[in-house]
Amino acid sequence: MPTRPRRVLLVEDEMLIAMEMEDLLVELGFEVVGPAMRLKRAAELAARETLDFALLDINLASETSFPVARLLRARQLPFAFVTGYGVAGLTDEFKDTPTLQKPVDRHHLQRVVRAISEAAR
Repeated sequence: MPTRPRRVLLVEDEMLIAMEMEDLLVELGFEVVGPAMRLKRAAELAARETLDFALLDINLASETSFPVARLLRARQLPFAFVTGYGVAGLTDEFKDTPTLQKPVDRHHLQRVVRAISEAAR
């Protein structure tokens, strides 16, 4: 019986970064859900889609993705943040969440995604 590709929710409001990350994830063998560029759409996808994990840009226009992170946590789905601020952009609530620094390095993305997806199995 064939296995389905691992599904990752991508939340990123900068189109070029979203496209680059989507390409990298597809190259790594993942199916990308999104990218969601706004909080409302990200929350909808996080609540209803079958997901294995998520990558969340912290700042989405004038909002943050923390509500989506809470939704994912409630569903017991792993996630990592992607931010230009590094761990300094995290609140205490999420201080132990894996974080990728923008610009995202391909090898670091691969390591974090593999670690998250392995933990989700």
